[in-house]
Parts: sequence; structure tokens; C-alpha cells
Amino acid sequence: MIEHRGEYEKMFRLEGQLWWYRILHERVAATIKNYFGERRDIQILDAGCGTGGLLDFLRKLSYKNLNGIDGSTDAVAFCHERGLPVVLVNLNELAAFRPDERYDVIVCNDVFCYFEDDDLLNLVKALAHRLKPDGLLISNNNAFNVFRGEHDLAVGSGRRFVQSDFNQLMPDAGLRIRKATYWSFILSPLILAIRQWQSWQLRSGWIKPENVQSDVYLPGAWLNETLYAIVSAEAKILPRTPFGSSLFIVSKPV
Repeated sequence: MIEHRGEYEKMFRLEGQLWWYRILHERVAATIKNYFGERRDIQILDAGCGTGGLLDFLRKLSYKNLNGIDGSTDAVAFCHERGLPVVLVNLNELAAFRPDERYDVIVCNDVFCYFEDDDLLNLVKALAHRLKPDGLLISNNNAFNVFRGEHDLAVGSGRRFVQSDFNQLMPDAGLRIRKATYWSFILSPLILAIRQWQSWQLRSGWIKPENVQSDVYLPGAWLNETLYAIVSAEAKILPRTPFGSSLFIVSKPV
């Protein structure tokens, strides 16, 4: 999404409201709390932080040592509007950025889909190298090619993942997976139907590639809250599910 200013503008406006972002941010915060309890002094890095919605959410929860990096000048500018300490960094060059700094938590959400295999391994190795010995790497990723649709094209996403991709990748990078689950399981039939319809429209020419739009839009308030309630309940009742449009992974150094 590095050149997609319009998508960053939508993200900036909607991250605090849209059900999907709210659920993701709460998942990240719950994971951090599960491992670090009530501590608020831990060092946190959001690598590929976009417009800073997660960092803003964690700041409101009183986390103090927050840092972010992103490869988009637009994204960094939006982060600065929020007053967040975010630096412009090409993630392909992460190894050269503040090489002596180590973090308790690194979050890298919906970033891996922009990297080919060799570059992705180098990125994950660089992230692992920045973790403290008992640190966490938290990563959310778009999942299953069957969910590929207009959204992927709009944000420039190159790939989708299944857990077996990370079962190979993480050990090669010096990490072990502690938790992995797909999510939006309950909504997956609806999401799948929408994405398949989008894909058919793209193939048939009903939607032109230059006119694609992402899924980052705010539905009516009642629908947004209903979707939030459904996926929030799923997270509580079904902590691990076998299918969904996203894959949430927590890893630690070996």
C-alpha cells in the first residue's frame, strides 16, 4: 500500500471505528496482557504501523514505550498527526535501523503479504533479531487464496497465507510459534461469498482494476456493531478456529 494515499486516508479515519480494526487491536492488546500482565513499561515496536491506529489504541491503554516504523511517507505523516513517534523506514532495510535496540513486543500486522519468499525470510529474521530473549512477535496476515478479491487488488496485496507457510518460515528465522488461529470464522461464509462475487466481477470486466476499492469503509452503525459483537464473541468462545479470512500468529525466539 506504499503508494495508495487514498487507502491510507480511509484507514486513518476509520481505524478507531470499523469493527475489523477494533477486533484486531483488541487481539493484540489481549496477547500482550496475557504475556506481560499489567506492565505498561515494556518496549513495543509496530513494524509497518500504517496510520498508527494500533499504537494510538495501545497509548490509550497507558502503554508508554511505543515506537513505529513504516515505509510510506503518507502513513508516517498520518501517524505524526496523531502525535506518534513513527519513523520512515523501508522494511527491506530494517537490519540497518537502530541495530542495537531490542523490544519486548514487535507487531507486524498485514505486512508479510507484500514480500516474496526470500525478502520475507530476511524481514522475519530481522524482526526476530530485534526481540529480547523473552520477547513476542505478533503478526496478523490475510489468509487463504479463496478469499482473494477486490480488496487485495486495491491495497496491492501480493499473497495470502495458511499456517503451514509459517510452520516452515518461523523456525528458519529463529522463532517458534506459540499460538496461531484463523479468525472471522463465523463470518467466513459471508466474506467468502462477497470476495468470490468480486473476483467474478473482476474476471468478467464488470469491475475495472483501476476502479477497485478496499473493504475499508464504515457500514451503518447497527451493522458495524453487530459484526463487532459476532467476531468479539467468536474470540471468547472459539479461541482457535480452523478457517477464516485472517491468520493471527504469536511467536517467540527459540
